[in-house]
Amino acid sequence: MLNLPEWTYDEMKQTSVDYSCMEQVQRYDDMHQRFRDYEKNSNAIIKLLDLDSNSTVIDMGAGTGAFALHAAKHCRKVYAVDVSSAMLERCRKKSEEMGLSNVLYCHGGFLTYDHEAEPADAIVSIAVLHHLPDFWKLVALRRAAGMLKKGRRFFLFDIVFPSVAEDLEDKLDGWVRSIAKQSGHELAAEAEIHIREEYSTYDWVMEGLLKRAGFEIESAEYGDGFQATYVCIR
Repeated sequence: MLNLPEWTYDEMKQTSVDYSCMEQVQRYDDMHQRFRDYEKNSNAIIKLLDLDSNSTVIDMGAGTGAFALHAAKHCRKVYAVDVSSAMLERCRKKSEEMGLSNVLYCHGGFLTYDHEAEPADAIVSIAVLHHLPDFWKLVALRRAAGMLKKGRRFFLFDIVFPSVAEDLEDKLDGWVRSIAKQSGHELAAEAEIHIREEYSTYDWVMEGLLKRAGFEIESAEYGDGFQATYVCIR
């Protein structure tokens, strides 16, 4: 990891749920696999980014390997980057069980990961950038752009709030209730923490940050549950 000034935002600190605890990481993995199809979602991203057996990809915020481990089946090398050592350990264990040998485990994040290899063919970040305040989001995105080959794609998925919704409070209440109904009260409680303590931003801010970081937004899709997906070209 980089040796940064003392005034740099500490991306290693836990902003909500403590994912430095292996028990919590196991609970997270079990819970998310009940409502997410890791393989299906990963294959869609791989196809979208035109990744193949010659590709290298950085999974920024790899967690327990939801994308990284499936990408490793198709790509030459995957850099699994995460601020949680426990998450990376869980990812490593699953990788060994799958017989994968082309995943590199990197303790760090958008602000601290030092990509010493050649620029990657793609960068993927799923539900991670909201852990950073907006000032540091731009720093993070500029650093990501520097890790990516020119003309290649950055896939970003996160929770992003609509700037034009006059009834946003009602929509947020509805979002939490729908999560409780579909995925259980534990995940709904995490959604409440997300709204209260984390740093999801508005759509116009996110689009502006991406452009100022040196990306061209190829597509921006805003779906139910404040889910936003961006495909960007450096």
